[in-house]
Amino acid sequence: MKVTTQIEVRSYELDSYNHVNNAVYQNYLEHARMDFLNKIGFRYNDFFNAGYIIPITHIDIRYKAMAVLGDTLYVDSYPTLLKTVHGAFHQTIRKADGTVCIEADVEWCIVRKEDGHPTKLPDEFMVDGLKPETN
Repeated sequence: MKVTTQIEVRSYELDSYNHVNNAVYQNYLEHARMDFLNKIGFRYNDFFNAGYIIPITHIDIRYKAMAVLGDTLYVDSYPTLLKTVHGAFHQTIRKADGTVCIEADVEWCIVRKEDGHPTKLPDEFMVDGLKPETN
């Protein structure tokens, strides 16, 4: 399932070149992943309160075009992998005209807060939207 999140570029996100700072894109990606989880019915607060977290273990970002103040950006997020204790998302940040600013592949895992060990995703938190679509 693909979820699209809309983001408006704000002035404080710009760098000295007057375009979105490269590090800000990671904030956009994080915001969109949380939006994705909310929209597919994954209850992150309940998950966290049950003693689990989902840290990012690897992120590969390919910068393709700059975004500037006033741009409306759309972040498309969808799962590409779901295994017992880890998974992955693909995310694209694009402008309203379709210009791709960022392509990213993001890997994550399930970890118990109490000891930091990877663990299986509890059944009660398995929602269909986490599963990659197959063609």
